[in-house]
Amino acid sequence: MIKEIRLSGSGGQGIILTGDVLAEAAAIYEGKNTTQNTAYGGQVRGGTSRSEVLIGEPGEEIEYPEVIKADILLAMNQEAVDTFSHEVKEGGVLVVDQSNTARLPETKARLFTFPITEMTRENFKNTLVANMVALGILIGLTRVVSVQAIEWAIEKKAPKGTAEINKKAFNLGLEMTRKRANT
Repeated sequence: MIKEIRLSGSGGQGIILTGDVLAEAAAIYEGKNTTQNTAYGGQVRGGTSRSEVLIGEPGEEIEYPEVIKADILLAMNQEAVDTFSHEVKEGGVLVVDQSNTARLPETKARLFTFPITEMTRENFKNTLVANMVALGILIGLTRVVSVQAIEWAIEKKAPKGTAEINKKAFNLGLEMTRKRANT
């Protein structure tokens, strides 16, 4: 079964890198059939940013390379929630950064809110790796690809000299889902 994943937020939040890491992990390190596409607004920072990753098992054909109805949506800001939350399948997974949203959507998806940007700031003294915290949460909730595959992809895709901090941020996201499961 093809998994349709949409990652969305503002330019400068690392949405494109997050999609690159997820696609690399699925395709290269797990051998899954994968497509990825991206879209972003005219501004480098502040405009809309979106990355879509479709993942199927080896040999499973992806007939259309864009998300039609998301199985998983990561919404890092209010605009992403407002624009894409209605496009998540019933029973799908919707992860929202509550640090950057004021209103939650009415949805039939399984809604998970986390203070992603706030926790990133607390733990890393800036928000540059909030995207990797979000990816850790997404993987912790869905296991759409393995933790090991993501860590290998971070090693390959993270900007030079940032792999370790990106892996720490990813692991913070995983830990946030573990703590939520235990409460």
